[in-house]
Amino acid sequence: MADTKTDTDQADTDQTDAKEQAGSGLDALRDELVDYLGAQAENLVEKTGEKLSGLTQQLLDSAENGGGFLTGVGSRILGGESPLKALVSQKAGDVKDKVVEGAKSLFGKSKGKSGQAKIINIIEVLDIGVPLRQAYDHWTQYDEFSGFSKGVQSVSQNDEVTSDWKLKVGPSKRSYKATTQTQIPDDRIVWTSEGAKGTTRGCVTFHEITPDLTRIVLVVVYSPAGFFEKTGNIWRAQGRRLRLDFKNFQRYVSFADPDEVEGWRGEIRDGEVVRTHEEAMEEEQQQEGEEGEEGEGDEEEYEDEYDDGEEDGEEDEEAPDEEGDYEDEEEEDEEDEEER
Repeated sequence: MADTKTDTDQADTDQTDAKEQAGSGLDALRDELVDYLGAQAENLVEKTGEKLSGLTQQLLDSAENGGGFLTGVGSRILGGESPLKALVSQKAGDVKDKVVEGAKSLFGKSKGKSGQAKIINIIEVLDIGVPLRQAYDHWTQYDEFSGFSKGVQSVSQNDEVTSDWKLKVGPSKRSYKATTQTQIPDDRIVWTSEGAKGTTRGCVTFHEITPDLTRIVLVVVYSPAGFFEKTGNIWRAQGRRLRLDFKNFQRYVSFADPDEVEGWRGEIRDGEVVRTHEEAMEEEQQQEGEEGEEGEGDEEEYEDEYDDGEEDGEEDEEAPDEEGDYEDEEEEDEEDEEER
């Protein structure tokens, strides 16, 4: 029995020694790893300058406190990555997490008291060297936008008020349903649009500077929704895309054939058509006909006045003849008196 107890005690002692040796081995491995990573960090500092000095301190602090950064680097090394690659990869992951957290906090701060996301105001002004009507008619041809705009992929007109737009901003593709609220020929167009990733309110106005120069003022209020759109809000991607496409419209209209465009001349009020394109064209033809009749009437009056003037001239020409006859009669009277 004594021998059995002695053997048991000896086994426990050996097991304890093994644990102590394993613990000391892990500690030694950890110390060696810390020293090695510290040396690698110092080499990086020498190569890249002062930008990585904070990383060295973070690495050493993390090693002393047993932090997650060192654990992540160690696990990458044990997974087969080189120490330098493990260090850079772990740091890149931490930076990415900080960027995402910063973006989330920024989006949270961008909301006002009402909880609505921050909106984007876009205002652009361009002068185009074409008559006002030509510029307006081109703008009403929505199916032409995909031909000159890089941000518009396609437009399908549902009716005179609504249309479906497929847009592209960077790598993102979005669809919007647009509704025209107000449309007055050669004056203004006001619209709203709704999509899964944002809403838009816009107004474009047309101003005649000279008979061959038109100024277009574009105002858009964009309310983004979704991660990409809110990220684009930071970099103003939507504003840059709209500005470039607005200039593309200027180029397109400037070189277009004025005889090939036929705009929509109808009128919309409060989202309803109050005058169709056909009615507007009939009214324009009637006005042109009335102006033509007035012009013919003016010509007839001018001809009548011209005829009256000719008659007056004839009477004036006869007057000297009458005076001449009267003088002849006086001379005959004087001759008769002399004879007497």
